[in-house]
Amino acid sequence: MEHGWEEARWERLATGCARRRLPGLDATVGVVVGTDGMLVVDTGSTLAEGAALRRDLHALTGRPATHVALTHGHFDHVFGTAAFAGVEVIGARGLGRYLRRNRDELCADAVRHGVDPEQAAVAADALVLPRTEVGDRLELDLGGRPVVLARPGPGHTGHDLAVLVPGTPPVLFCGDLVEESGPPQDGWDAEPRQWPATLDALLELGGETALYVPGHGAVVDARFVRAQREELARRFGVP
Repeated sequence: MEHGWEEARWERLATGCARRRLPGLDATVGVVVGTDGMLVVDTGSTLAEGAALRRDLHALTGRPATHVALTHGHFDHVFGTAAFAGVEVIGARGLGRYLRRNRDELCADAVRHGVDPEQAAVAADALVLPRTEVGDRLELDLGGRPVVLARPGPGHTGHDLAVLVPGTPPVLFCGDLVEESGPPQDGWDAEPRQWPATLDALLELGGETALYVPGHGAVVDARFVRAQREELARRFGVP
């Protein structure tokens, strides 16, 4: 996995683990590669974006993706999933119900954020629901590359999922529970009063040495996450 990733606009985080910041909304997608499988973390804003990611990853690794983990249900993280045909799609408990109920709202939100209306409608119609939902944690073995998918609690949404790649250093994909390129967004589907406690659980999961990969922006450390936790607690008036 190590050859050519930087040239292909992927940021190497650890052996067998990288991420890319997509243009437009600066959403992060991640990849973890083992000898037997490949996990993709989030899939972009459109089917075309997802298909480009699939082709890019196949060209770089010589293998297809076997799993997709969705950190939450917003369009810029899930609308490319249908491009990864045949993979096992994993989300937090409740994500499937959320996607079924809010398909039209997600499509409208994509259009509000600049996605072509036809592309947004096609992606919404093709929206893939997770086959596996994580209530607490799920461990995967990609072949010499363990991955832990954990549900630290609600915050940015009611179904946030974190993806931990153990190692030196550990890498923790946080989705939009953590944002670096702007303040964390609390929309209509956020659980703001529980968000600080969820970040406490996220810090416990990753520890002091982890690379924390936000849903948008540059990779951060535990100190940044702790400071963002305190900022959210002040904003929402919780301990």
